[in-house]
Amino acid sequence: MAGNSAGEITARIDRLPACWTVWRLVVLLSLGAFFEMYDLFQTAYVSPGLISSGIFRVGAKGLFGLTDQATFAAATFAGLFAGTILLGSVADKFGRRTIFTYSMLWYTVANVAMGVQHTNVGVDVWRFISGLGIGVEIVTIDAYISEFAPRRIRGRAFALNQSVQFTAIPSVALASYLLVPRSPLGVTGWRWVVFLGALGAIAVWFIRRKIPESPRWLAQQGRFEEAGEAIALIEASVVAETGKPLSEPLPGPAELHGAGTFSEIWAPPYGGRTAMLVVFNFFQTIAFYGFGNWVPAIMASKGANITNSLLYSTVIAVVYPVAPLLFMFFADGYERKWQIVTAAIGTATFGLLFARQTATTSLIMFGMLITFSNNLLSYSFHAYQAELYPTRIRARAIGFVYSWSRLSTMFTSFMIAFFLENFGTRGVFAFIAGSMLVVILSVGIFGPKTNNLSLEEISH
Repeated sequence: MAGNSAGEITARIDRLPACWTVWRLVVLLSLGAFFEMYDLFQTAYVSPGLISSGIFRVGAKGLFGLTDQATFAAATFAGLFAGTILLGSVADKFGRRTIFTYSMLWYTVANVAMGVQHTNVGVDVWRFISGLGIGVEIVTIDAYISEFAPRRIRGRAFALNQSVQFTAIPSVALASYLLVPRSPLGVTGWRWVVFLGALGAIAVWFIRRKIPESPRWLAQQGRFEEAGEAIALIEASVVAETGKPLSEPLPGPAELHGAGTFSEIWAPPYGGRTAMLVVFNFFQTIAFYGFGNWVPAIMASKGANITNSLLYSTVIAVVYPVAPLLFMFFADGYERKWQIVTAAIGTATFGLLFARQTATTSLIMFGMLITFSNNLLSYSFHAYQAELYPTRIRARAIGFVYSWSRLSTMFTSFMIAFFLENFGTRGVFAFIAGSMLVVILSVGIFGPKTNNLSLEEISH
């Protein structure tokens, strides 16, 4: 019988094969992330409905003298920023499973409340509150998946995670295309889009009861018996599925016990990683959300009406869940930091080409290529930043560095609106290309290598 020390628990996780039992855990965790994406991307898709229903005003200036749509997007990411930087560490203290569950309940309640508002202020306030729960959730999910996935398939696990969660984007795009221009049962369409996400979140809360606590987190807390029981259940399921005994675990380095502190993320060897990820996160989100959240508006600036801009956006959004499945072919064979650099180069290049297009077909094609590059960037950096810290500070560190992307996106919402209004799509994509240059330099020069190493080896 395998032992239950911290090093042995780690070895037992890393010897697990790439089988359905392991993938099932990743899929179940990813269903929670599905609703984060649904919520984030509905920012763009429900805005036309909020305008047509009179809650948002076309051309009117609101907070800081900017448009209602820009303020709505900023409220979203203000909540995400506060949730990640202030509450991200709670998963290190109370466990991945507990926080994973209650953050989704928080999101559901706040989203329903937002869906019944009749003023722009009410919508923005509840949008902020919803963002708090989602900010905690995505940090917890990244830590959770990195700790469950064996080192040989950690990249593929995050690629699958992205594919599952990104099905939310064409889902919310299609729902918006079908519902936003209409009022089924006398209820305006944008409210239906919001309520659909909240109802699905309730269903996922019941599904996640089948997910055990992270054995790595339990072992780090000194709860070795519970950690052994959690990994033993997974091992038994693997053996029953494959019909073969597991190989002997090969113990590697173990992590220190005890609670981590905020100051530790700035101590060697983590301080340099933290500084690099702060810079990276501040600039990477300019491309991802700068394009994703503004696709309908950008298409409209190219001459499409509301209905067609939503239709074109839906076509582009189909790339989101498909691309990560393709990444699974090389996710663990190609060093993670260079995947990030490659993605940034692609986003900058295809964005500048997109800005020069006028024909519908070429706009959609280059929009899909931008989305493909953004997907590669997103999957690879979510895996990457979760690998760079030990279990005792993983959620705290992810929350801190990731919060800078949320802070950036609050300003990005205003900046994209400014560039689109004053310089058109060429100005928008010049701004995005500049941010990608910073990403390339920060990760390419300062990012450590992580492929096929255990989390404990990386943290040492």
